[in-house]
Amino acid sequence: MNLRRVVVTGLGALTPIGNTVPEFWEGLGNGVSGAAPITRFDASLFKTQFACEVKNLNVEDFIDRKEARKMDPFTQYAMIAVDEAMKDSGLDLEKINLLRAGVIWGSGIGGLKTFQDEVVDFANGDGTPRFNPFFIPKMIADISAGFLSIKYGFKGPNFVTVSACASGTNALIDAFNYIRLGKADIFISGGSEAAVTEAGIGGFNAMKALSQRNDDPKTASRPFDKDRDGFVLGEGAGAIILEEYEHAKARGAKIYAELVGGGMTADAHHITAPHPDGEGAANVMRFALEDAGLSPEDIDYVNVHGTSTPLGDVSEVKAIQKVFGEHAYKLNISSTKSMTGHLLGAAGAIEAIASILSVKNGLVPPTINHFTDDENLDSKLNLTFNKAQKREVRAALSNTFGFGGHNCSIIFKKIDE
Repeated sequence: MNLRRVVVTGLGALTPIGNTVPEFWEGLGNGVSGAAPITRFDASLFKTQFACEVKNLNVEDFIDRKEARKMDPFTQYAMIAVDEAMKDSGLDLEKINLLRAGVIWGSGIGGLKTFQDEVVDFANGDGTPRFNPFFIPKMIADISAGFLSIKYGFKGPNFVTVSACASGTNALIDAFNYIRLGKADIFISGGSEAAVTEAGIGGFNAMKALSQRNDDPKTASRPFDKDRDGFVLGEGAGAIILEEYEHAKARGAKIYAELVGGGMTADAHHITAPHPDGEGAANVMRFALEDAGLSPEDIDYVNVHGTSTPLGDVSEVKAIQKVFGEHAYKLNISSTKSMTGHLLGAAGAIEAIASILSVKNGLVPPTINHFTDDENLDSKLNLTFNKAQKREVRAALSNTFGFGGHNCSIIFKKIDE
């Protein structure tokens, strides 16, 4: 069957280094770190006392106070990012078929703060079951897509993907497939997360997953650096409007890039550790290339998962070298998590935006905080250390991997009209 083409016509971002897409892109280009001491709660007794929080945000500038109280922060973040993306897309809701417009969102955890607060309040009480009537609707991960469909009247497919840190990319691939198979014309897609809470920091600390560089938070996220000691928890949202190409062209839409392929695999190895040889990561990149009809030589930039963990960074680089061979030395490779921290289920969405903008603007964001080479990594690879690099990016591949062994890769390329 003939698959329809899918393009990007709107972007929205709420991140630790910028609360709009232009601010986010400027932060990436300038190598800004979003890490700082935690302000959400008193973290003085925690092993990790810093995170990449969203800053200078007044939710009530975007959402009515009464409505905002019905939403966990992860849903608030989704609503704010999508507001920007929808305005950017120029979609006229009165001129589109709302039955063919849907929402596929991603979140790895959902309403963690709501769940934590309600359970703590119950535990501190006298045993009488007093719970907020919005407890369940605020907590469940799918409610973000529900709120978005209600706001914009989108009556097509509507759900949330949950595949840990791969959730945002998983959502984009699902939306991509629905459009190219002819099931819909437009999707709001992306992901959001708000896990900078006592439970979030404490839980990841217990796993020994987080950096504990409390004396120097800004340089704590160090992908590929010899002295990396774990990831930095981030929060926020990334929103992308995906649209069928002819539909977008007919309404004269601005097109950022074309989404041409996606892959999904499982490591089938361990609940948290990646496959040591990067087997699942290599497979997912091969599947994405095959799906896109591209060869490894067609890719100029790989936005890696690159969380700054000892095992993960090495296995991903091994996978890239397996898939790209000698062309790996001609790639720009970078981890934008060095600046944003790890947004868990929203990571794939904001990293997709970084990839889209690298294609559009001919600029590769850096991997900041590199101080010492890791002898386990090939020094001839261009890991784009510390400073953004200008180059034509014909196509960019973005990787996201999640606990449980979930792997997703997605490819954006210059629009060939």
